[in-house]
Amino acid sequence: MDERADRATGWQNRAMVTHAERPPAPEAERTMSDGAAVTSAEPSPDEAGPALAVAAVARRLGVAPATLRTWDRRYGLGPSEHSAGSHRRYSPADVERLVVMRRLTLDGVAPADAARAAMSPTVPSVTVTPAPADVSPSMLVDAALVDDAATCARLLALDPSTSVADWWTSRVGPALADLRRRVVLDRPGSDAVRTLEGAAVDALRANRVPLPRGAGVVLVLVPSGQERPLVAHALAAALAAGGVDARVVGGPARGAHTAELVTMTRARAVVTICTSGAPDLAVVEHLAEQRPDVPQFVMVPDAAAADLPLGHAVHRARSFTGLLHETLAVAAA
Repeated sequence: MDERADRATGWQNRAMVTHAERPPAPEAERTMSDGAAVTSAEPSPDEAGPALAVAAVARRLGVAPATLRTWDRRYGLGPSEHSAGSHRRYSPADVERLVVMRRLTLDGVAPADAARAAMSPTVPSVTVTPAPADVSPSMLVDAALVDDAATCARLLALDPSTSVADWWTSRVGPALADLRRRVVLDRPGSDAVRTLEGAAVDALRANRVPLPRGAGVVLVLVPSGQERPLVAHALAAALAAGGVDARVVGGPARGAHTAELVTMTRARAVVTICTSGAPDLAVVEHLAEQRPDVPQFVMVPDAAAADLPLGHAVHRARSFTGLLHETLAVAAA
């Protein structure tokens, strides 16, 4: 943990204190692991760097100023320096504690436990691999906002104890919804939503399950003119976990082409997923006319529900869980 904390604090900007301003550091003797004595010059804590305001520390850690104030109020991880007539400022030692706090919370440690470790004079070396049930959407959001793809991948890893449906509804879906509500100033090449989605796709790819022989086929498609959302892959993975050979249709979904795909694959059901408020649902209508024997399940926003050609073969699903259960019931029959 000491090495991880040292790496995390490497960004501290000591260039703001010039050599002329800094008095000569005392000689300190330390002992290497092999027993040899090494002499080095180490500045005292008060000389390690400038004191910083809350906004500057928040920018460097990639958190909101309100988060720092919460950590101060709840756990005592606040600024220790104060000058008459000015706001309190964070010393380098304060910032180092916050870096430890930030890293541990991203690793899945509960905030109270992370604060105790950060306040400890000697931070214990710990390797944390949180159970999937312990991962919260806020942890994913925090990692994605700082473009930490490795942490996103670790938090999203699927194991046999986690169902894809729970993974999506309690973890990935809420985190993506939170990110899409935020105004984020990303640097070129960084995209919080793409970072999270990329880690989620990798997790689904690594979790592919063998299908039983003769598994029923379900086609998952998106209307023409819309990008394929991640929820389509999540649904296909959840169906596969239920023993269904779910295939996500790529390219433009048009009526005649989709009807041919249904015939070729002997699909037992077709799922159409829309994220736009004004989708082109012509493919649903065409397929209902050409193949009324094939059940269709459509998930659309409320704004597009009036345009859905409901009928004997077309059903609207209002939630991911409902869509999954209805499709499984038909495909497994």
